[in-house]
Amino acid sequence: MSGVPAVDAVPDAGPTRDCPFCPRLVAFRERQRDAFPDWHNAPVPAFGALEARLLVVGLAPGLRGANRTGRPFTGDYAGDLLYATLLDYGFAIGEYGARPDDGLRLVDCRITNGVRCVPPENKPETSEIAACRPFLAAEIATMPNLRQIVALGGTAHGTVLSALGKVRSRFAFAHGAVHALPDQALTLTDSYHCSRYNTNTGKLTTAMFRSVFAEVRRSLDAGA
Repeated sequence: MSGVPAVDAVPDAGPTRDCPFCPRLVAFRERQRDAFPDWHNAPVPAFGALEARLLVVGLAPGLRGANRTGRPFTGDYAGDLLYATLLDYGFAIGEYGARPDDGLRLVDCRITNGVRCVPPENKPETSEIAACRPFLAAEIATMPNLRQIVALGGTAHGTVLSALGKVRSRFAFAHGAVHALPDQALTLTDSYHCSRYNTNTGKLTTAMFRSVFAEVRRSLDAGA
């Protein structure tokens, strides 16, 4: 089975464990289940309360990160940088132990992905992004206090805008760019993805990444 689910048919819980909408991802998921039966190997649910004012949107689960552990950005380098930053700016408490039972709690923050299933080579196809977008749109619609969205990477930026019904060409992606969406009482802030590749190549530094969340913290503290 393939196709795109209607937004009004999407539960807050997101896709089911055996979500059928993306045949390529289904086949990859089945291969991973055979190879690693003790891994999560299913759509990864969001982490954090729906009442949060901040939503962080990534691209998709990492193969040996969230796809293994079942929690967004947990178990790979991207999570090391993301959670350390969230802890430093008061969006999380506890200690990040790279596992879902480490006791870490998010504060006024929720984390999700534009695509909920791990894609081969960490590269979802356009049709897969579109198929999963209704889950993101439904999630955003059920967050009553949402004020800030941080998109990690250009693909996440684009799918957030599409989920919000915006014309993507009017909002150019750039690291640190802040896009006001006053009709929805939202602000979208862009960041390069916190992947090891981006940090190893110098495209993204820790200081650059921290600056994004410092501005979001300032804005929320100011009541924006």
